[in-house]
Formats: sequence, C-alpha cells, structure tokens
Amino acid sequence: MVLVKKEMIKEIPALHLAKQDIWDEKLPLIIFVHGFTSVKERNLHVAYMLAEKGYRVILPEALLHGERSENLNELELTLRFWSIVKNTIHEIETIKDEMVKQGLVDSERMGLAGTSMGGIITLGAFAKYPWIKTAVSLMGDPAYVDFAKLQINKLQKVVKELPFTEEELQNEFEGLKAYDPTQKLSDWNVRPLMFWHGQQDPTVPYNNAYSFYEKLKPLYKMANVELSFHLEEKAVHVVTLYAVNETVKWFEKHL
Repeated sequence: MVLVKKEMIKEIPALHLAKQDIWDEKLPLIIFVHGFTSVKERNLHVAYMLAEKGYRVILPEALLHGERSENLNELELTLRFWSIVKNTIHEIETIKDEMVKQGLVDSERMGLAGTSMGGIITLGAFAKYPWIKTAVSLMGDPAYVDFAKLQINKLQKVVKELPFTEEELQNEFEGLKAYDPTQKLSDWNVRPLMFWHGQQDPTVPYNNAYSFYEKLKPLYKMANVELSFHLEEKAVHVVTLYAVNETVKWFEKHL
C-alpha cells in the first residue's frame, strides 16, 4: 500500500509518498514539480505510480501556489514567474538535503521531474546540481532567456504598459543567464535525460527544447548515455497518459 503524507519540509509544503512497508528504508528519491497556476496535488497520479515502483516521491508546493498562495491573479503571478522558478530550483536542494539528513533516501539514486513550469525548473536544476542522476522534463523549456522574451511579447499584447523599464527588463534577462541551461552547453554534465512535448503546444512551444536536445545529442552519443525526446503529434499543453507511462518507464530504467 502506498502512503501519502502532508509534510512541511523546512518551510516548503509537500506531499510525501512511499510504500508503507518500506517507508522507513533508504529509497531512491524523485522530486516532482507542478506547473504554473497548478498545485502539488495535480500530480498525485504519477507520484502514486512511481511510489508503487518503490520510489520515495516528494511533490513540493511552489512559491505563491496552493498552500503558499497570496491570492495573486494570473497576471501578477506571471510577473513573478522567474522568481518562482529560481526559488524552486534552490528549494529542490533544500528538500534533497532534508531527505538525506533524515536517512530516508539513497543519495546515489535521486531524480527530478516536472510539468510545464515544473519542467522548466527541472531543466535548470538538472544543469545546476550534479547529484541529480536522471531527469524528465514534461513540456519544459530550457532556453530561459528566449522563453522570458516570448512571455514579454505575449504580455505586451494584453497590458497597456509593462510594470518595469527596459533597463530592468534587460537586467532580468541578464540575471536569467546564470540559470539558463542552454548557456552551459560547454560544461554540461551528461546524465540520462528525457523530454516530452506536445507538438501542438501553444503555451510552451516545443522548438527550444527540441533545439537543445539536438545540441546535446553529440555529447550523449560520445558518452553512450541515453537522451530521449518524445514529441506527440496531436498533443497540446496537457500531459498525456503516454507521457506519464514513459516517465515511469524512464525512472525504472535509469534510477
């Protein structure tokens, strides 16, 4: 039987899943991050499937979402998008450290996954932390600066005036470079990585992720490490059952 417990990991609300009969053992860890305007509970189905396979799964609540909501509207949240992304990247390490401290995880077997904003966070954290053995990005975009510019273009169509100056905007783009995985190709740490994307996704277009995948391919081929990109022809900005099943298979194989 799989147990689901609500916990506070430091100051981060989270759902914690693992099989009851092995709850106190050191298990491989998977942190699974939800999407923008979503909540941790929305990923319980995939977390349950992973826990059934013997993994310890943590579903954290991102800043300003769910239990951490400050009742901002979608526009206000959008303006905080990259602050949320960067904050969650740092909180992923906090969660890992706490699980290791509690003696609940195998520190050699730790993975990360996420959907949409969570996929974006996954790619940034994977670039930053060598302790992540494998990762799955579902609808994520690794090109932080390019995607931020796309967001600004969309915003300009719905608001009369942006609430920041051109100089502030350029400073934000510059600051994102330190987190942007596409800026770190020369020192990329090759570990198993899976992408999934809907070809018809209008929210996070697949192009940047696929371009990054193509650039990574020679590195992975040289190291003989698996790199995979699943592009579903008719899928939009919704994780399909196929994507969920492939995610579970990926972790079974690589973690």
